[in-house]
Amino acid sequence: MISRILGFDNGKSATLHWLMQRISAIILIPLSFRFMVFLNLSMNAPYQETLDWLKLPVNMLTMIAWLLAVFYHAAIGLQVVVEDYVANQQLQAKLVKGINLGFIALTIIGLAFLIRIL
Repeated sequence: MISRILGFDNGKSATLHWLMQRISAIILIPLSFRFMVFLNLSMNAPYQETLDWLKLPVNMLTMIAWLLAVFYHAAIGLQVVVEDYVANQQLQAKLVKGINLGFIALTIIGLAFLIRIL
């Protein structure tokens, strides 16, 4: 669906893959900076103050966006490594599927823990 919106066809899926890797990296720059600020605050703050900070909508949305972006970026990156360095096509397909399922599971778990804070 994204490929149709951006005007890519199946023959240009590598281009879309490359583009999405760069877009997610650019998105991660400010989100990671915000995440580092949160880590710095949480290391010096009492537990309840950290929870109160996370409960603010802008902070929670930033954390959710960071979680989604970092797992998406990591999944794309690992998929590229597998596609480049695993010669066996069947093993390659299984590894890519495993990577995607693993990161989907991590994303769901991470979102569940963040939503639980609310």
